[in-house]
Amino acid sequence: NAKHNEPQTHRNYSWRDYGNRIGIWRLFDLFDELNLPVAHNTNSLLYDYCPQMFDAIRRRGDEIVSHGRTNSENLSDFRWEGDEEEIIRQVTKTFTEKEGKAPKGWMGAGATENATTPDLVKEAGYTYIMDWPCDDQPFWIRTRSGPLLSVPYPVELNDASQVMHRQHTAREFCEMLVDQFDEMVEQSEKHPLVYNISIHPYIYGQPFRLRPLREALKHCVSHKLKDRVWFCKPADVADYCHTLDKGILPGS
Repeated sequence: NAKHNEPQTHRNYSWRDYGNRIGIWRLFDLFDELNLPVAHNTNSLLYDYCPQMFDAIRRRGDEIVSHGRTNSENLSDFRWEGDEEEIIRQVTKTFTEKEGKAPKGWMGAGATENATTPDLVKEAGYTYIMDWPCDDQPFWIRTRSGPLLSVPYPVELNDASQVMHRQHTAREFCEMLVDQFDEMVEQSEKHPLVYNISIHPYIYGQPFRLRPLREALKHCVSHKLKDRVWFCKPADVADYCHTLDKGILPGS
């Protein structure tokens, strides 16, 4: 796509940086208001630009999911396995040193992979990966170094794809969140499912989008009183799946 080769502009940079400067803080307030645990797909270079954001993440006890160095590069840009391995090593080292513990989950920038990415992620010590949006339940992926858990990450309930690319309105997207939640709660009476949504601060940190998002999430949180929903982070799902006997999850 020729657009991907266009030079950066101050306007486009500022539009995205709005998420770091303003949007994320509105979302932090919303998550605090609703007492929701969240995970942040985080670039390791963010420490150089927005270290104060990590203070808020730590304060909330949120999870950091490794998301590459920057969204300006994808693992598919690195055709040699050794180069890809070095990127994963650098990112993992940064998070481990800064947070005092290694991250459990990996999601590549742009959810991109090479043929050896799951192998390298497993060998780097990760317990789960979020690049494979092909199921509503976790499943095991075979790698050359043993099984690696896939935790669902949404392509559909993702504001970047729905609002930016498919141009749904803010309220249309939030209607999708509610409809998906209600349907999955009912289906979960027969088998457990993972309901995951993806929110980008530069998109839903905008006030006019934040308002319907608050309404949608309040609807979801109301189910907490019925003991029907476990509100948790991806690592919590992964930790639980690692306790299950062989044969329960697909691929085990």
